[in-house]
Amino acid sequence: MKQFSASALCALLLLAAPATEADQNFGLGVKAGTLGVGVEATWRALPWVDFRAGFNRYDYDDSDTQAGIPYDATLALDTYYATANLRFPLSPFRLTGGLYSNGNELQLTSTAEGTYEIGGVDFNAADVGTLSSVTSFSGTAPYLGVGYDFTVLGRVGLNLDLGVLWQGDPEVAMTADGVLAADPLFQSALEAERQELDDEISDYKAWPVISLGFVVNFL
Repeated sequence: MKQFSASALCALLLLAAPATEADQNFGLGVKAGTLGVGVEATWRALPWVDFRAGFNRYDYDDSDTQAGIPYDATLALDTYYATANLRFPLSPFRLTGGLYSNGNELQLTSTAEGTYEIGGVDFNAADVGTLSSVTSFSGTAPYLGVGYDFTVLGRVGLNLDLGVLWQGDPEVAMTADGVLAADPLFQSALEAERQELDDEISDYKAWPVISLGFVVNFL
């Protein structure tokens, strides 16, 4: 999916390149927000329609408790996208819709000592070892939102985006590397823990998008 979206970005740039001299409607900018830090290319095909493509990446590291177990957590953000934007005359307002190649993941590594309560059963931490979990989402995610585009200094613009990225239901994988890893009782408890974690992370399927960007329009 990422390969497809990267190809879409290249195609957009190729389409925009011959239009720059005639239309002066090609822009390149940087942005930051709840999907991370990214780069975005813009091509205004018509006065009231433009197309945008880009990518966002960032890793947020934190310590958190999920399903009763303390973890070192990394929210690894990684998306590529292409959007179409409907602009309104004499207004900075626009409507935005598009598709994202979604590589966002939530990565968890346990930090508990002494005992773990896994699936409602207590286990010795030394026997469990390290609990690891990776949560992923649908590889292709639709996006719908609104935006505001302002001209700041001639060719320099300021963009604000507000929307929702629909990532779909999370897919949670959980493993342990201790001596109990193959024990049937432990495996049953681990599956119950995985399902509890899945329930807690289900809110991530609708990811709020807020971003602020600066763009420079060329030629």
